[in-house]
Amino acid sequence: MKLAHDKRVILLASAAALPAAAVAIAILWSQDFTDRTRWTLTALVLISAAAFLRALWERVVRPLQTVSNLLAAMREDDFSIRARGARGNDPLGEVLLEVNALADTLRRQRLGALEATALLSRVMAEIEVAVFAFDEDGELRLTNRAGERLLGQPEPRLLGRSAAELGLEACLREETPRVLDASFPGGAGRWEVRRSSFRQGGRPHHLLVLADVSRPLREEERQAWQRLIRVLGHELNNSLAPIQSIAGSLSGLLGNETPPADWREDAGRGLAVIASRAEALSRFTGAYARLAKLPPPRFERIELSALVARVAELETRLPVRVTPGPPLFLSADPDQLEQLLINLVRNAADAALETRGGVTVGWERTNGRPPQVVLRVEDEGPGLTRTENLFVPFFTTKPGGSGIGLVLSRQIAEAHGGTLTLENRRGARGCEAELRLPL
Repeated sequence: MKLAHDKRVILLASAAALPAAAVAIAILWSQDFTDRTRWTLTALVLISAAAFLRALWERVVRPLQTVSNLLAAMREDDFSIRARGARGNDPLGEVLLEVNALADTLRRQRLGALEATALLSRVMAEIEVAVFAFDEDGELRLTNRAGERLLGQPEPRLLGRSAAELGLEACLREETPRVLDASFPGGAGRWEVRRSSFRQGGRPHHLLVLADVSRPLREEERQAWQRLIRVLGHELNNSLAPIQSIAGSLSGLLGNETPPADWREDAGRGLAVIASRAEALSRFTGAYARLAKLPPPRFERIELSALVARVAELETRLPVRVTPGPPLFLSADPDQLEQLLINLVRNAADAALETRGGVTVGWERTNGRPPQVVLRVEDEGPGLTRTENLFVPFFTTKPGGSGIGLVLSRQIAEAHGGTLTLENRRGARGCEAELRLPL
């Protein structure tokens, strides 16, 4: 059986002191003393040895018990106890000094954790987003006030119930993020659903977040309709106003009992204008149908350099400079991506022709996550004066323009998981269109 640490220390100390005590007693009994003196001195030697052994045990065991009590208090989250005698230049004092420093560090960390937990609880309670935490068995372990309002019950009645009982099973299983129309005891509308995973106590949990997007979506929809109606009204008035005016003039011309001699020429010119504006309206409605019926992309493997070279050759009004980047292959719809680049190059050429400037196309690869290709079309035109209407459908500053080129281009970019932005060039004249697509 293995002896305890303090017993081993006493045993070793006794073994060290026993020879000296035995020699002292042997010398004592070899001298010419009375028996009483011999027994008295022998007892004194043994008592002194026992006292020193007891003191040694105290010096060994008491500090260890002190350290043990301090560590036990820390384990129970009590960081108020400190050890006395903690000082440097002393092995035991340095140990106690480090234990006290550890208690101070744990106290600060504990206080920070409590403050962070309190802040998180406050934020969770105040945000207008329903938050639910489910364990690996699909049972609810945490929710906030918004979650209580959404499900129409207080938290104590909700905890421990399964996602199926709460009507949230579909939100936990389907892919996120996404927007769905759903009805709950606390309200109905459109909800953005997001789901993520975390671990607590070594066990997997699921975090479910439901945000009511009905009001923001309605506001965005209202603003989109306002912009669209404003542009539609402008375009329709541009065509209907002259048609109405000319129709009234022709009606008055035909109503005269004695029309002028050149009434046929006037009627022909008026009908030509009416036909021209009607054709413009027809093109306008055709552009609207084209914008509304963009099909989903059919992905193929495309070599970027060949695509850019082909698009650059299609612009015949001015030479398009191509600054080659690294050889890259994309997974994209070749027809849609080519149409996007044609729109960008054509707009750049239109702007460059106004100032007799040039157009440059180039690309580069980024090493982010995920990696992307950044394709830039730069022109040396007059630049952009107003950028807020660039992607408004049917808005155009070009005579005879349809106003859907940039809108269609951005739709194509987003359908490929990318982005399209336009801005004035920094430090140079003209505009820069930047297309980012994932590799």
